[in-house]
Amino acid sequence: MILVGLTGGIGAGKSTVSTMLAERGAVIIDADQIARDLQQPGSAVLAAMAERFGEHVIAGDGSLDRAAVASIVFSDEDALKDLNGIVHPAMQDEIQRQIDAQRDSGRVVVLDFPLLAENPRRGLQATVVVDIPVDIAVRRLVEQRGMDEDDARNRISSQISREERLAMATHVVDNSGDLDALSARLDELWAELSALEHADPPSAV
Repeated sequence: MILVGLTGGIGAGKSTVSTMLAERGAVIIDADQIARDLQQPGSAVLAAMAERFGEHVIAGDGSLDRAAVASIVFSDEDALKDLNGIVHPAMQDEIQRQIDAQRDSGRVVVLDFPLLAENPRRGLQATVVVDIPVDIAVRRLVEQRGMDEDDARNRISSQISREERLAMATHVVDNSGDLDALSARLDELWAELSALEHADPPSAV
């Protein structure tokens, strides 16, 4: 197994890169999807979130009202720490379970984790950062996600800085161009990742 971390700021196009790596043969471990799965109706994680933040974070159908949670934690550092304390331990356990399941697969396994810079993980043989200038990220968030510009800039500024993220990279994917340029860069990246030596990463986070 070749274990690779993948991260990038909001609007950088990390999900697109993840999809394109899967098309080239990577096994994707999607931290965001794991978090969503852990927050399904009836789950212990969802119950703990309701206890901490109030029943109003539960929608009428029993699912998590993500917008309600975001409105609470966006400007409240203590609330964000509490949220991470509820979600992250369970998420890390599931990430480790999925890594362990691939340990003898001989595959390139990509841990798609937006908060990888904030939560470094041992045992990665490479760290891929998807990078674009802030102004391009803002434009894409406005055009593709319907955010207003101030909200987009606030979301970007609330994350770790672009410079800090790039400092942890062993491989950088510049996604400021079009899909053809991105695909060409990912062909190069896939060859680079596939050439890494297989290793047996540690079982602990």
